[in-house]
Amino acid sequence: MLKDFPVQNEKETRAGFGEGIHEAAKRNDQVVALTADLAGSLKLNAFMKDFPERFIQCGIAEANMVGMAAGLTIGGKIPFTTTFANFSTSRVYDQIRQSVAYSGKNVKLCASHAGLTLGEDGATHQVLEDIGMMKMLPGMTVIVPCDFNQTKAATMAIAEYEGPVYLRFGRPKWPNFTPENEDFVVGKAQIIHEGNDVSIFACGHMVWEAMKAVEQLEKEGISCDLINIHTIKPLDEAAVLHSIKKTGCIVTAEEHQRNGGLGDSIAQVAAAHHACPQEFVAVNDSFGESGKPADLLVKYGLTSDAIIAAVRKVLSRK
Repeated sequence: MLKDFPVQNEKETRAGFGEGIHEAAKRNDQVVALTADLAGSLKLNAFMKDFPERFIQCGIAEANMVGMAAGLTIGGKIPFTTTFANFSTSRVYDQIRQSVAYSGKNVKLCASHAGLTLGEDGATHQVLEDIGMMKMLPGMTVIVPCDFNQTKAATMAIAEYEGPVYLRFGRPKWPNFTPENEDFVVGKAQIIHEGNDVSIFACGHMVWEAMKAVEQLEKEGISCDLINIHTIKPLDEAAVLHSIKKTGCIVTAEEHQRNGGLGDSIAQVAAAHHACPQEFVAVNDSFGESGKPADLLVKYGLTSDAIIAAVRKVLSRK
């Protein structure tokens, strides 16, 4: 794999969240964790053991959880709500809009089991619209880290970041390749690989697929800029423009609907400042289905092969 980002192991991004919130709580006694009956799935066991007085079990009542979190901020607490991404957004969008975003409350909405890689639980749980829903809320920061280390770092960083945040991560074990203990800077894109022929922007699990694609494309003589857009909003427009002005074409890759996600954000910047061809690797206006995560990624075109095909297509349009 790309030499500056060797794979260390495979670990769940949700486990990175669990370690991150535990460490954040050790550093800041205002950090509070709330869950909607999913403490185990969100890896909160260490937090509950060491900080039982700062843990609130809300039961299967996500709307109430968000309302409680908003109220806790008034007393200076830093609440982290935890549940599956579908329940963290679609089920409670009204409460998030009214009680958190509109009021500018310092709530951290932490959402696990996002995208198709939730797997066998199927379409009702595989939310693919959440990035779009959340980035449209004024003042909402949207973060989609790519692996265990980055999810841990992002979780710690948002505890010190003022304002509402949506933190999205996944369920399965995934290659862990970003540097351990690297500081996470909200709104600052991560340069994975530099090249001149095409700009590839990816987030979440798709960063790994993009890395595999870049490795193959480089062997074929295609020079790729690969940028991990872990913060969808606020978007690092300077990094985007620096790359596309150099390469003149774009491929975006995300585990999300084509409409409303990372690809749309990149396209807006390009349209306003430096228009150029773009191809989208994303779910194309479809719900998911039950299946093994790897099989679903193949069926819905979210693989390194799909990224390679998109690169070839966009290069033909330059």
